[in-house]
Amino acid sequence: MPRAVREQQMLDAAVRTFGQRGYRAASMDEIADLAGVSKPLVYLYLNSKEDLFSACIRREAAALTAAVRAGVHPGLPADRQLWEGLRAFFTHTAQNPDGWAVLHLQARTHGEPFAAEVTAMREELVAFVTQLIAVAAREAHRDPSPAERAEHEVAGLAEALVGAAESLAAWANTTPGVSAKQAAATLMNFAWAGLGNLMDGRAWTPPKS
Repeated sequence: MPRAVREQQMLDAAVRTFGQRGYRAASMDEIADLAGVSKPLVYLYLNSKEDLFSACIRREAAALTAAVRAGVHPGLPADRQLWEGLRAFFTHTAQNPDGWAVLHLQARTHGEPFAAEVTAMREELVAFVTQLIAVAAREAHRDPSPAERAEHEVAGLAEALVGAAESLAAWANTTPGVSAKQAAATLMNFAWAGLGNLMDGRAWTPPKS
């Protein structure tokens, strides 16, 4: 069997084990058994438990960001782009619950360098969503540049949307009967009602006192 194929089998087994049992409780023996290989072979290919976990994070992060990007078609209206991006995100996390557990729960709670890997993924998603919101603002105001809307405001909206998607995905994956489409629609209804008003110049303002 080619090394690349064998390595993917090991990563599949590791993601399943880390996602279901947690990083500390997972053992290399268990991962090797699940992959159908010897433990020495796992060490030969992936060096250590820490390196194996990092490889899992990188693979799952790349797959998630690729799924979201592939789901968005630039020619669509702004609301459709956001909808397709959210649906792609929730579909991927629902179809890969162990991978999402590795990214959302395990990697963030076991320090560097694991948290840094997830931070890089999150920054890429936030940058992508920031671009979508900026494009929506330009379309709404027929303005070639979002100069009227502070850059930090657009970035803040993107941060809030990604954070909400992460929390909602964790909830949806542990709540029976919630589909990826339902989760995406829930966030779309929550987000676009506000974003739509904002793009139309109907922003909510806090009271003066």
